Amino acid sequence: MTIKSESIILILTLLVPLVLSDVSAAVGGRKAAMVGGWRQIKDLNAPEVQEAAQFAVTEYNKEAGTHLDYQSVVSGETQVVAGTNYRLMIAAKDGAVPGNYEAVVWVKPWAHYKNLTSFRKFSG
Repeated sequence: MTIKSESIILILTLLVPLVLSDVSAAVGGRKAAMVGGWRQIKDLNAPEVQEAAQFAVTEYNKEAGTHLDYQSVVSGETQVVAGTNYRLMIAAKDGAVPGNYEAVVWVKPWAHYKNLTSFRKFSG
């Protein structure tokens, strides 16, 4: 190999990862989602967020034998995994008593799969 070829290979080896990380961070004018990290949901009324929240309440009612009535999503975060985890603060009523509940729903849309990972009354 010539010195010129070795120099080009060295430059590409050092610069390509830097360029790719800058490009991926700048896509759409925002930083790309970090795999494994939680990100705040900006649109709580997005269909996929509403579906995850309603699924959480329905599934909890089935499992616990309760009759919570879904009201709204108060706040939420997503986490990119093998699919998406939704960690949601959900307003729901237990009869006439309003409350907030934290739910985690794992969704794999390509497999038509949803799983309620956790659901608990929020006390704080």
